[in-house]
Amino acid sequence: MAVKKVSGKESLLGKALRLGELVGYQEGSVVSREVINKKTGTVTIFAFDEGEGLSTHSAPFDAMLYVVEGEAEVTIDDNPSKLKAGDFIIMPANHPHAVKALKKFKMLLIMIRSKE
Repeated sequence: MAVKKVSGKESLLGKALRLGELVGYQEGSVVSREVINKKTGTVTIFAFDEGEGLSTHSAPFDAMLYVVEGEAEVTIDDNPSKLKAGDFIIMPANHPHAVKALKKFKMLLIMIRSKE
């Protein structure tokens, strides 16, 4: 599944915002919006339609996935975990992982680009 990126020209800096409102659901899609993109790491919010997901892949850095709303299954090293709003999981660097929406769900992905 290709991820559709949403860009916002307006600055998010210094504004009180509702995290779940930064990206909307689109039928049959995964939509993402970068909140922070720095050399040291990224913060991205995603919205997944029910049944959509990200296929198995790995990343060179640890990443924290926080479920903002809905339900998802996150598989790390072939071990699935069901998560719901308020839950989070840390996906370790260089370990295969995948994400699937059990229901429509939104997640915040925080990746710190450091090997320490």
